[in-house]
Amino acid sequence: MFNNKTLLITGGTGSFGKRYVKAILDNYQPKRLIIYSRDELKQFEMEQDYHAPCMRYFIGDVRDRERLTQAMNGVDFVIHGAALKQVPAAEYNPMECIKTNIHGAENVIQAAIANDVEKVIALSTDKAANPINLYGATKLASDKLFVAANNMAGGHPTRFAVVRYGNVVGSRGSVVPFFKKLIAEGADSLPITHEEMTRFWITLKDGVEFVLKNFERMQGGEIFVPKIPSANIVDLAKSLAPDLPIKIIGIRPGEKLHEVMCPSDDSHLTFEFDDYYVIAPSITFSSRSNDFSENMLGEKAKQVEQGFEYNSGTNQHFLSIEELQEYDQLAEL
Repeated sequence: MFNNKTLLITGGTGSFGKRYVKAILDNYQPKRLIIYSRDELKQFEMEQDYHAPCMRYFIGDVRDRERLTQAMNGVDFVIHGAALKQVPAAEYNPMECIKTNIHGAENVIQAAIANDVEKVIALSTDKAANPINLYGATKLASDKLFVAANNMAGGHPTRFAVVRYGNVVGSRGSVVPFFKKLIAEGADSLPITHEEMTRFWITLKDGVEFVLKNFERMQGGEIFVPKIPSANIVDLAKSLAPDLPIKIIGIRPGEKLHEVMCPSDDSHLTFEFDDYYVIAPSITFSSRSNDFSENMLGEKAKQVEQGFEYNSGTNQHFLSIEELQEYDQLAEL
């Protein structure tokens, strides 16, 4: 569906953006593939590896609606990945996080509607479910904005959906590169915030493929959640450095012991497909179907039981130390 189409990725120089560009270039023949981000150095560095004739690099901030509107001229599909994501940084710089994650989301929506973009998928996070930190709260607000945008579009054809998933193995700023850096520097221990801490675990490749597929599945208004395994952070540390002791340092500001992707409060809106869940909108769409038990590919779902919660601590699939090592190897591919 991406052949001879124009795609734009906000925050496209990040880990996800690079892998997404690779997947598009390897499997499709897009008309244009636009990277929209604010860091000229990262764009320069990315251009050394990704310089296909269809590639375009636009300097711009999602806080700048006028620039976004200009950049989306003629665009068919948008992936919104730009965000401030570091939990402690958001706690100490709340207004900056709000400007990018909430106001930026609003700008993406308005620019997409103004240009009659066909489909928009916004990347979310498990921290947006029952948030306890500012980053999660801003992403929850962003998710709500993108869902409601399907009503805001009015007579325009633009449709919006959200993809929510957990920790991406090896992504920039995540725990795996941090641990590897400490190991390479000869650390005598690895810092663990809590010995019972768990997280959802997904590779960049799987995350990208999930987003690509959801452009075909979406009717607009859904929050897509993949079925993925959990990891215990102590096991993660052991998988990287079996002989290195761990040091418990305490939970950081705004950090959870376990993460949730489908809250129990949304169980009446949650549908289970074979390999993913969909959280349907809590609002009613006035001009189109509100049935999310079947997607645009004809795949059918069943509604989950009342009170169902998709929680990293109670997940049915936990990765062993050996499986975590395999995931780490996959992250390098």
